[in-house]
Amino acid sequence: MISFEKVTQYRLPFAFLDVHQIQKLPLINDGCLNRSVNHIFYKNIMDHQFTRKDFLKISIVSSGLFIIPKLSIASSQEKVPLKPELVREFVIAGHGNLEKTKQMLEANPGLLNASWDWGTGDFEEAIEGAGHVGSHDIATFLISQGARFTMFVAAMLGQLEIVKPMIEKYPSLLTSKGPHGLDLIHHATKGGEPAAEVLNYLRSKQK
Repeated sequence: MISFEKVTQYRLPFAFLDVHQIQKLPLINDGCLNRSVNHIFYKNIMDHQFTRKDFLKISIVSSGLFIIPKLSIASSQEKVPLKPELVREFVIAGHGNLEKTKQMLEANPGLLNASWDWGTGDFEEAIEGAGHVGSHDIATFLISQGARFTMFVAAMLGQLEIVKPMIEKYPSLLTSKGPHGLDLIHHATKGGEPAAEVLNYLRSKQK
């Protein structure tokens, strides 16, 4: 059996030591890691019935003053992109089919903020579809599920307390364009009576 001195001298894996030698390993404070940290590493070794194969995973670090088990870190599962046709179908459903929107979202929660490109960068999410067609129920449902809430949707829902401060702070937003190039006035118009106050405010800012 190789001695502890040779292991530290030649930076050999601790697999060369038997369990009795491991028990005699000193708890060393190297100025970087304190004694309690060294104790944790030591305790982890002694609390588990490490085999010789396990010891091969142990390395000497920082001049051989303490040991750290090389734990294998499982890589996170690679995210699989949603099928394009599924995203498109969900975005279309968001324009007016509440039941289908609910069913598809229940089956595929990742669709919530998925966007479809109708061409030349005209991206649209389901909630944005609900916004520009005036679908209050779908927009409200998607918001309750955590969908991204935009100023255009707020205009459609008649949320003057949200729209007004944004326009006052950034006047250029008055001409900002949502999906398909539709502006805030379009969204407020589609909102109907609940959005009448927002519509009047937006028109007053155009004068």
